[in-house]
Amino acid sequence: MSDLRVSLVQTDLHWEDPAANRRDIEKCLVSLDAGETDLIVLPEMFATGFTMRPERFAESADTSPTLDWMKAQARERRCVMTGSLAIRDGERCVNRLYWVTPDGQVTHYDKRHLFRMGEEPLHYAAGDERKLVTLKGFRLLLSVCYDLRFPVWLRQQPSSSSAPFEYDALLCVANWPGVRRQPWRTLLQARAVENLSYVIGVNRVGEDGNGLSYTGDSLLVDFKGDPLVDAEAGRAFVETAVLSRTALDRFREQFPAWQDADRFQLDE
Repeated sequence: MSDLRVSLVQTDLHWEDPAANRRDIEKCLVSLDAGETDLIVLPEMFATGFTMRPERFAESADTSPTLDWMKAQARERRCVMTGSLAIRDGERCVNRLYWVTPDGQVTHYDKRHLFRMGEEPLHYAAGDERKLVTLKGFRLLLSVCYDLRFPVWLRQQPSSSSAPFEYDALLCVANWPGVRRQPWRTLLQARAVENLSYVIGVNRVGEDGNGLSYTGDSLLVDFKGDPLVDAEAGRAFVETAVLSRTALDRFREQFPAWQDADRFQLDE
């Protein structure tokens, strides 16, 4: 199986200004040539920041300019693009993580755990379905920000002992304030260690419209929790790293902790 090239985009965001954010992110991606990466990961609510005004700023699930932009970027750069948006779907608004392929196929995951301390449950509906996607032989579980604090939701749920791993990488996009940067970093590494998988965590930098400061601390860690990408806090960047299929399979074989895992069924 092939290795997987992943590009983390840690950037500042214009508050509730999708057009400006699309423009600035596109400028950030100039350094990535078409075909140079397999996956571009953007932060949570990258078009608006973590807005609690979806009645004004959520885009329609049927006609989303930012989703159209993601499709165009994925096609032009010949890679998958992912990131979450405030989306209006029928009568409800959701924090929706989109996974967009170069040929225009779209998969989505709606954030399950809504951040009550930021009043997110008052403005958005929670998702109720875990979502797995596949890219170059890697299976990835999608998640958004506060989901990271709930290990049962993100735990490997293998179908049988003959197929002990449900996924190979956990992907988490976030708007995680700097005041809680240590839990963010710790939880990303913990999820990697306990699930014997890569973990990709992409956060924003800068200050939002509520005066919250973000240090980023975007991380890509391997199955032992060791960082493959760990750039300077507070700095905007685009960094690409390679997920090795051979290294992952070898470690799982040599350190088969999965054989002693507790079996359970998730009650959604």
